[in-house]
Amino acid sequence: MSEFAPLEAARRDEVILITGISGSGKSVALHALEDAGYFCVDNLPPELLRDFIHLEHGRYAHRVAVAVDVRTAASLPGLVPLIAQLRQEGVRIRPLFLDASTDALLRRFSETRRPHPLTSLPASGDGSRALVEAIELERGLLAGLREFSTVIDTSQLRPALLRSWVRSLVGARDAALTLVFESFAFKHGVPLDADYVFDLRVLPNPYYIRELRPLTGRDAPVAAYLEAQPEAGEMLAQIQQFLQRWLPAFEEDQRSYLTVALGCTGGQHRSVYAAEHLARRFEMRYATLVRHRELDARE
Repeated sequence: MSEFAPLEAARRDEVILITGISGSGKSVALHALEDAGYFCVDNLPPELLRDFIHLEHGRYAHRVAVAVDVRTAASLPGLVPLIAQLRQEGVRIRPLFLDASTDALLRRFSETRRPHPLTSLPASGDGSRALVEAIELERGLLAGLREFSTVIDTSQLRPALLRSWVRSLVGARDAALTLVFESFAFKHGVPLDADYVFDLRVLPNPYYIRELRPLTGRDAPVAAYLEAQPEAGEMLAQIQQFLQRWLPAFEEDQRSYLTVALGCTGGQHRSVYAAEHLARRFEMRYATLVRHRELDARE
């Protein structure tokens, strides 16, 4: 399914665990789920997570979303083994980690004038810890949890777009592995949430065809142009073969999501076409989502 699935597809007994770097949009994500009918709790201490989940499922069987962040830093080391234990107990828990570039985080903290939760910790010298130091400290504290989670890079996402992406992820049809094909522009940076990155800039660029320049990779004339280029077909076939070879290993490793990022210069033609093309090739076997980072940001 190349389009986002309705949120109602999510299992009612599933728990969404939202974590991530401060300033990356956890509150926006939690509010999106609350608006969609989830019972949401912010900043729940991890040691209370098991009791809370069993209480809610036992009483109401609500769809539940819980946000945990670095303010409970002392309990974070035990969160990953707790998630594994809850899954063994039959709890369908989906960790969702929001991340952003340091530059984006610095800009957001400057705009909101809110302090980072770790800036009050003692620094190496006198005074409060510098903001950059606090961000890097937080990255270190959450590194293990990030590796265990589905990651969304919010560096270039407006709140409305982040809400849409969160709803799409939790609403994807039930499957052992969901594939996310994401197009992007290299000039705006590689997505932080990418598991694999493929560079399509070596392919012929429709941007240099005057009548194709204002179009995108979702338009038929651009698709026809790229389909006529032998190297485009060869590259996409090789990417497809690579994924077909290794996706079973990710399933065996119990991965829930795999994000395949496809980049070109502007994120408008080649990468968009490739994401749409590959999603169609895999949608019969896997749940698939398509994101166009640069195009979505314009809408």
